[in-house]
Amino acid sequence: MKPSTRRRLFRGVLYVVFILAVLAIVLLADWKAIGVNFFDAEVAKKAFPTIITVAVKNTIIYTAIAFAGGLALGLILALMKLSPVAPYRWAATAYIELFRGLPALLVIFAFAFAVPIAFSWQWPGGNAGGGLIALIVVSAAYIAETIRAGIQAVPAGQIEAARSLGMGPAWTMVSVTLPQAFRIITPPLTNELVILIKDTSLLFIAGMALADRELTTFARDAVSQNANSTPLVLAALMYLIITLPLTQLVAKLERHNQRGR
Repeated sequence: MKPSTRRRLFRGVLYVVFILAVLAIVLLADWKAIGVNFFDAEVAKKAFPTIITVAVKNTIIYTAIAFAGGLALGLILALMKLSPVAPYRWAATAYIELFRGLPALLVIFAFAFAVPIAFSWQWPGGNAGGGLIALIVVSAAYIAETIRAGIQAVPAGQIEAARSLGMGPAWTMVSVTLPQAFRIITPPLTNELVILIKDTSLLFIAGMALADRELTTFARDAVSQNANSTPLVLAALMYLIITLPLTQLVAKLERHNQRGR
């Protein structure tokens, strides 16, 4: 048998397996129970407009704060890691490795509960504020590595040209290196933003007041109140509405960068 024939036969088998799997799901699923428990119109109506005016709004606000804080702190850490001064490099490396190695949920729990108990002090915004600070701390570790990679990806000739014009190291970094680095890392930074949107769901562990709930906390509370899983489906739909345009933007930016190269 020719290799091309085997490949076609193999693809045909894969198609058949896929079709059989879909048919099995369609025929074996209890669609009535699924409809009642996950797509109840009355339960869905109860979620509106609060799911938009409170949960979606808070999710976007928390994401914006965490991303802005993580970006600012991440930039400082990236510059420290590239510093010629060894203690700065050591401190930045220790920070990045620590918070990239710890689960975000554990960090949020520590900041929201352990730190206030240990120091007899409360974060602004209470436990939720502590959880948000934890998201900033964790996201900064990942963003720092992204920025560092972007800085190192800037062609050395660009830096040498700037230095030959009499620019100092700091001015070269600000006016030449960083602008080019951020153009390079825009797709991965956007991807970090998408991840951060989903990571706001971890704030549920900090405990939220009714007016401070993000999507996951809102859905969890609504499921408990209605003994129905429809709010989970609504929350998932809202996450997709927020994240899908961003993931498409990432893909578009990556294609643009590839064409530029």
